[in-house]
Amino acid sequence: MLVSVALFAYALDQVSKVLVVAHLENHAPVALLGDWLSLQASRNAGAAFSMGQALTVVFTVIAAIVIAVICRIAKKLFSLPWALALGLLLGGALGNLTDRVLRSPGIFRGAVVDFVAVRYFAVFNLADSAIVCGGVLVVVLSFLGTSPDGRREREGAAPGAAAERAGAAEKTGGA
Repeated sequence: MLVSVALFAYALDQVSKVLVVAHLENHAPVALLGDWLSLQASRNAGAAFSMGQALTVVFTVIAAIVIAVICRIAKKLFSLPWALALGLLLGGALGNLTDRVLRSPGIFRGAVVDFVAVRYFAVFNLADSAIVCGGVLVVVLSFLGTSPDGRREREGAAPGAAAERAGAAEKTGGA
């Protein structure tokens, strides 16, 4: 599930960016909902809200670390909601990392292609949306006490383990 979600998010992001560069760059914005929502091509070398424009290499390294951590967690992943959340994070991180590595002005200094413009908000892309949605889901899952391995934090063991221990204690006469 994690790989499928990541590949879908990554592919959707990359296809959308190819279309934006081909059809929107150097053109007037396309209004979708009056002046509330439009499509307009822009390049962002920084992080969210165009902060840290001079730190593109740092953001590239951070994205690579996030990808490595998700791949490490994936080995112990037995929770469908966590697979969805981490898949979104992985796909989004890969999408923006691809821009930072392959787009101008050069390797590890590339600017991310952004194009969704919401009034009174930043311009963003589908990778950013995947990262935010995955991050929100991680927070919700953590708040609910669900861990990536499928255990509930309050239980301290896999579902059904307490019942198995109780059944084993009854068979051996232990308490």
